[in-house]
Amino acid sequence: MNSSRFFYLAATGMFLLAALAPFVYSGEYFYFAAYSVLQLILMATAWNLLGGFTGYVNFGASAFFATGTYTSIVMVKLMAAPLLACMLAAAAAAALLGAMVGYLTLRLRGVYFSIATLALSVVLFTLVINWEFVGGARGAYVIMVDALPPGYATPIQLLCAVLALQALAGVALARAVQRSPLGSGLAAIRDDEVASEALGVPTLKMKIIVTSLSGGLMGLAGSTFPHFLNYVEPTAAFSLTLSINSIAVPLIGGMHSWLGPVVGGLLLGSLLQYTTVALSPDWNLIIVGAALLVCVTVAPQGILGAVEVLLRRKRNRS
Repeated sequence: MNSSRFFYLAATGMFLLAALAPFVYSGEYFYFAAYSVLQLILMATAWNLLGGFTGYVNFGASAFFATGTYTSIVMVKLMAAPLLACMLAAAAAAALLGAMVGYLTLRLRGVYFSIATLALSVVLFTLVINWEFVGGARGAYVIMVDALPPGYATPIQLLCAVLALQALAGVALARAVQRSPLGSGLAAIRDDEVASEALGVPTLKMKIIVTSLSGGLMGLAGSTFPHFLNYVEPTAAFSLTLSINSIAVPLIGGMHSWLGPVVGGLLLGSLLQYTTVALSPDWNLIIVGAALLVCVTVAPQGILGAVEVLLRRKRNRS
């Protein structure tokens, strides 16, 4: 069995597992925890398209997430839109924002681009808290209008299955990008952008494409967030913790592969959920910082990088 067939069979199996879980287990906290872990995997995968594959650090992940969140809120308030319409509109709006931001800022390199993405979050946050239609600083209430499928007892069970499908789609997209000519071009940009331009690689075009894809996935992750909480404050949508974790997960799992954010998200997300229950949510940032410190010191290339080094050493010995 080739790797592609195995990947898609495994992805289908995981989605079926998520979709059929409510028929087997109804514990509410399990779905809340699973939603948080899946959201982290999708956000980290989206961030890694630009940060890991291309080498451009985006500090404004929450801006694209919030764009998806508030697009979903607007869709519900304007036309009582179903979840699917909210998802499509949120992904499109965030992808368009990514393309616009990419076109305006990707001529900047290094720290200048990172500062520009951070400024984007501040600008959008200011706009949202002064926009009364979406609740302004007070926040907005959102009630999901979709009817629950047979076998689903609560909306969170449906949202968890939907987010599982989103995360799998995001991972499949990242895998396809890495294995495509676009992925090769992004790797060349990451290694030496000046040399890539000299060799004729359309660097700006590729960066705009990947920024749009990254933003679209982040917006998709945010599209279900108001339905998940039912009440969204600007500080929740523009969460600094979300931006930090979106960066931390690929660093821990491995930035140069589509699989890194999945591994890092499963490990770090599960650990944070355990810490939230066993200790306190206040420990979460400490846990993230400690995990980053250990990875940077022991495995600078992330968990996948460390595994590759160990396997290479084993092959050399034999």
